Parts: sequence; structure tokens; C-alpha cells
Amino acid sequence: MTKRSARAASRLEKREQRNAARAARREQIDAPVDATPAIKPNLAPVKPLNAAQRAYDAAMHSADIIFGTGPAGTGKTWLAAARAADLLREGLIEKIVVTRPAVEAGEGLGFLPGELDDKYEPYFRPVRDALVERLGSTHFDYLIRKGVIEARPLEFLRGATVKHTWLIADEMQNATKTQMKLLLTRIGEGSKFIINGDIKQCDLPAHVTSGLADALPRLAKIPRIEHVTFTVDDIVRHGIIQDIVEAYEN
Repeated sequence: MTKRSARAASRLEKREQRNAARAARREQIDAPVDATPAIKPNLAPVKPLNAAQRAYDAAMHSADIIFGTGPAGTGKTWLAAARAADLLREGLIEKIVVTRPAVEAGEGLGFLPGELDDKYEPYFRPVRDALVERLGSTHFDYLIRKGVIEARPLEFLRGATVKHTWLIADEMQNATKTQMKLLLTRIGEGSKFIINGDIKQCDLPAHVTSGLADALPRLAKIPRIEHVTFTVDDIVRHGIIQDIVEAYEN
């Protein structure tokens, strides 16, 4: 190659590099910006709002398995998730697992689009919101990626032993007796199971007994298992919910 050809090739290479750099800058400028601001963690102390929440909170400190039953809007799920998030942030537990029956109102995961995580997202959302509030969205996303916070359908706990974990089981009025036994026998060393539900809102077929309704009297005399009942008067989400629940119950 002559000197003239070498200089021409060098100029061409530099021109291509400049063009590539300009294109990269344009892509950065044109790229869509995520307008969703990061949610900062709420570090204010968690305070129970009524006698039922205080009893529930005390049970979460003293018992290994805690049943919380009663209508929606009483703060059962939020309080359990908030306590779990605070313990995780303080390094007092290693993991949070969120679960619930995958079949509700006759619909199973097989009828929802997407992969398992996508399918289970609607079930996870109520607990997710509380965890994000306490941990912040950035830290929450990191813990999800690391598997420190995990949402798992109840059926996928079969064969597992849950150790050093707070497990929050929601909507458990829709678990069968077999599913409830499966869940209860997963508890391992250093773990705490918080099992919530509203027996009056059971979506199981009429001939199927709710595992939650069956478990409460069956386990009532076992030490370190506690049951806290919430009523319509304990609803804290919005005042009108009390009136709605009472209207349907009456």
C-alpha cells in the first residue's frame, strides 16, 4: 500500500469513527426516558392503628405461625409486609417469601398470559406495594433480582423447607385443606409464617372446604400458633368500606 493510500484509509477510518460517535450520541438523546421517579423508603416507625392491629403486631413478635382473618381494608397484609421489610433491612431475617393460592374465582395461572413471574405479578402486587413503601423502589428491585424477596405460588412450595424467612401467605381462604397442610409443614428454623384471609370471601367451589376455616379450630391449642380476628370496625383503608362490607353482610 502506498503512502497516499494509507493516508486515505486512515482518514476514512477516522471519519467512520466520528460518524459512529455522532450516531451513539443521537441514540442517547432520542432514547425514551423513564419518567417514573424512584420511590424513597419510608423509615418512619410502623404504628398499629387499633386494638386488632396491636394484637396482630404482638402476635408477629411472639408466635411462629400467625393467622390474621377478617375483611379487606383492615391492614393485615400491609402491617405484615411492613414488619418483614424492616426486619430485612435491619439484617434480622434473610428472606421474604410471598405466596397465595394460584386459583381464585375459577381462574388458574394457566389462563394468564406470560411466564410464571408475569402471571403471578397481579397476585404479588398488594404485598409489593407495602414492601416498596418501606424499602424504596430501587432497593426493592435489587432484592427481587437477588432472590432475597420472592413471590411464589403456593403450589410451588411443595418439597421446600423455608428457613430464616418471613413468609406472608395472603388470600388463604382460597386454599384447600391439602394446600394449607402443605404450607404449614414447610416452616423451618428461624422462620415465621403470617397467614391471612377472609373466610367470608372464599372463592372455592361450594363442596370444597376452605383450608383456612379448617385450620383455625384444628390448630387452636398448639403453642406458638396465634389467631387474631379483625372485624368491620377495624377497617382502616377508607371509611366507606365499612359501610360497603356491612351492606353486603346484612
